[in-house]
Amino acid sequence: MLMHRKIFAIAMAFAAVHCGILFAGFFAPYMPSAQHREHAYARPTKLHFVDAQGQVHIRPFVYPSVPVEGEGFQYREDPSSGYPIRFLSRKSDGIHLLAVDSQADLFLFGTDGYGRDIFSRLLFGGRISLLAAMVATLLSLLIGVAAGGIAGHFGGAVDAVIMRSSELVLALPWIYLLLAIRGSLPLHVEPTRTLILLSAVIGAMGWARPARLIRGVVLSARERPFVSAARGFGASEWYLLRRHVLPQTLGVITAQAVTLIPQFVAAEATLSFLGLGIGEPVPSWGNMLSAFQQFQTVSSYWWMAAPLVALVAVSLTYFVLADALHQAGARINSGQSYA
Repeated sequence: MLMHRKIFAIAMAFAAVHCGILFAGFFAPYMPSAQHREHAYARPTKLHFVDAQGQVHIRPFVYPSVPVEGEGFQYREDPSSGYPIRFLSRKSDGIHLLAVDSQADLFLFGTDGYGRDIFSRLLFGGRISLLAAMVATLLSLLIGVAAGGIAGHFGGAVDAVIMRSSELVLALPWIYLLLAIRGSLPLHVEPTRTLILLSAVIGAMGWARPARLIRGVVLSARERPFVSAARGFGASEWYLLRRHVLPQTLGVITAQAVTLIPQFVAAEATLSFLGLGIGEPVPSWGNMLSAFQQFQTVSSYWWMAAPLVALVAVSLTYFVLADALHQAGARINSGQSYA
């Protein structure tokens, strides 16, 4: 029962993170490019339930903020009028879960230097970062399964060449190699092509470890009795590999996918942070964090670290999920129950 509850809690956290990112247009109060220049570097908006007269409200409300004269990027609330939060509000760009009248603003995580809502950009930027990571993971696993399956099943010189190549890739410092490869390509590319380019570069560098793990599973699977029986009935090696051997690697493939995605999210964020990935105005967690290259941002505008918190949260979610899958697989293999 405890294991069931743990897996359920992890699945709910996993679903919540990805639903928020997938349906960013619904959960985000604003579009990611919307600018509120009069509220640059505004702190997160406070939600109130008690007004200035002491009256309690069931629906949360916000006060409009006005600049403090003579204080750069400082704002104060104007308690003379409150504006309630509207749920499931229809606007010109669609239906939003949360909204507020135009006389006030709803900056749940504050704003950046252009007055853009960080919470909205965080959700839309998560689409880019996670999509790039997932495409890169798919590419890595395709290469890894093909290379590891061929190396393990056929052995000999083919195995030696593939494994030595994987060792070379693993020995190289991947972050510097990624920087060198991306730096040799055009810097100014449209966002869609940049996303494809990033995914291809990251994915092409991540195939070695999955290939070695797949090879180990294939070496074990090819000697099993049902494979030998099929070989005795005249099945070709390619048929054996496709029909009987590679299906045995599904567990390893799943575990590697869950492990690689957060690593590739961090890789995309690193490249975008350094200006070699997705560029402005399209948001990604990496280019949102690029503002942290300025000391003033680090010291004065702490809410700009929201993408860093998102990166840590997503990584932890995937790592905990990978651990839960590992424990579940170990229990199944040992014949234990989930109680």
